[in-house]
Amino acid sequence: MKVRTRFAPSPTGFMHIGNLRTAIFEYLIAKKNNGEFILRIEDTDQTRKVDGAIDFIYKTLNLCNFQIDEGPNNEGDFGPYIQSERKELYKKYALELVENGHAYYCFCTEENLDIQRKEAEEKKVAFLYDGRCSHLTKEEINKKLENGEKYVIRQKMPKSGITVVSDLVYGEVKVENKILDDQILIKSDGYPTYNFANVVDDHLMGITHVIRGHEYLDQTAKYNLLYEAFGWEHPTYIHVAMVLGEDGTKLSKRNGDSSFMDLYNDGYLPEAIVNYLVLLGWSPNTNQEIFTMDELINEFDPKRISKSSSQYDVKKLNWINAHYIKKLDINSLLNITLPHLRKAYDLSNKSDEWIKHLISIYKDHISFGKEIVECTDLFFKDDINITGEALEFMNDDTIPNTLKVFKEEIENINDWNVESISNAINNTKEKANVKGKMLYMPIRIKVSGIMHGPELPDTIYLLGKETILNRLSK
Repeated sequence: MKVRTRFAPSPTGFMHIGNLRTAIFEYLIAKKNNGEFILRIEDTDQTRKVDGAIDFIYKTLNLCNFQIDEGPNNEGDFGPYIQSERKELYKKYALELVENGHAYYCFCTEENLDIQRKEAEEKKVAFLYDGRCSHLTKEEINKKLENGEKYVIRQKMPKSGITVVSDLVYGEVKVENKILDDQILIKSDGYPTYNFANVVDDHLMGITHVIRGHEYLDQTAKYNLLYEAFGWEHPTYIHVAMVLGEDGTKLSKRNGDSSFMDLYNDGYLPEAIVNYLVLLGWSPNTNQEIFTMDELINEFDPKRISKSSSQYDVKKLNWINAHYIKKLDINSLLNITLPHLRKAYDLSNKSDEWIKHLISIYKDHISFGKEIVECTDLFFKDDINITGEALEFMNDDTIPNTLKVFKEEIENINDWNVESISNAINNTKEKANVKGKMLYMPIRIKVSGIMHGPELPDTIYLLGKETILNRLSK
C-alpha cells in the first residue's frame, strides 16, 4: 500500500511554525516511503476564511521545497481538495450513519443547550450533550423536518466500554467511551465539522498516516468510532507533543510564535527554518544538526519523535540560520539583506560596489537578513559614542600615540583602498611599536565605537577617509 500523508490547514492567514512543523513531519514520512504528500484545504468554518490564504499556503510550501503531489492547484484523482467544494459528499455519509443507527438528527436550540451547559457548570462536571434527541421516533423526526426546524446531525457514542487508540509515538491509549460527547457531524448551516470532514476525506483520499497534536489524542477515539461505524480501516496515527514558547508556556505572538512569512520576511532562509523545526521534537540517530532536505528524508524516523514538549529557541534558530547564510553567494546574500538596509537607511549616495562590499563583510556576522541593519548603523551616522568597556579600554597610556601615528598614516594615503589601509595599519605597528590587541582595538574603537566587528581595513575603507580623519581628530 502506497504511503499517503496530507497537510490540511485552514485558510485563516499566514502559516505559523507549529503548523509548519506538522507539515514537515508529514512530508518526510511520505517521501521517506516513496509516497505522496497531499495538500487539502479545510475551510468548513467559513467565518474564519481569509482571502488569499490558499496562495500563502502554497507559497510557504514551495519556498520550503515541498513537492505537493496533489492539491487544489494540482488536482489528482481524489479531488476536490477544498472541503467547501465537497459539502454534499459529507451530508451523504452523515445520512448513511443516521440510517445505520450511528448518528441522529438533533433539533435542540442554542437556548436549550445553554441550559444544559449551565446545569453542568453548577454540578462542576464537563458538559456532555445528554442525547435526548437520539430518542425521537421517526414520526417525530419527520414532523420536525417537514416543519423546517433547524437541526444538526450528531454521532451516537457508546456509553460504556473503552476505545483503544494505537499511536506510533505514545503506544496504546485507552479512552473511556462515557467521556465522549455526541459530537456534531453536520452543522445547522449544512457544513461538516472539522472532525467529521477529516475522517471522510482521509478515507476517500487514501490517507495512510495522520499527524496531529498530542492535545487531541483523546479526541482521536471519536475518529476511530467513526471509522468503525463506516466499516473503514483507520490510518496510522502519530501524535506529536506541542511546541512551547520561549517562556515555557503555550506558543503565542508574545513568546515566539511567528508565522513562516514573518521569519522569511526578516531574512531567515526557508531551508534553515525547516532544518530547525524538524529538530523541535525529533532527534536523529547521530549528533548531526545541519541537514539538507534529502538527508532529512533519508534519516527521518517517526518513532524518534519525542513524547515531551519542545521549546522554541530563537538562539538555536539563529545559529542554524547563520550556518546557511555563510554558504550564500553574494547575490543571495543581497536578496535577504538589501531590502532591510534600503528601508532603514538612505542609500542614494552609495554606489552598488560600496553596498555590496558592506553586506559581504557582514556575511559571517549576521544570523538573519534584517540583523544587517543594527550591525551597520555605524556607517550611517555622523557621530559615535564610546561607552562602557570600550571607553575603559581607551584609558591605556600607549593609545594616544598609536592613534596619532595611525592618523598620520591615513592622511598620507592617496589611493583609498583596502590594501593601502592595511599598509597604514602595518606601518603604525612598526612606528608606534604596538601589536595585536593594542594595535587593532584602539583603532577600531576610535573609528567605529565598538570593540569587535568585521575586518578592520574593510570597515575603514567603507567609512571613508574623511569620516575616519574626523573621528580620529575628536
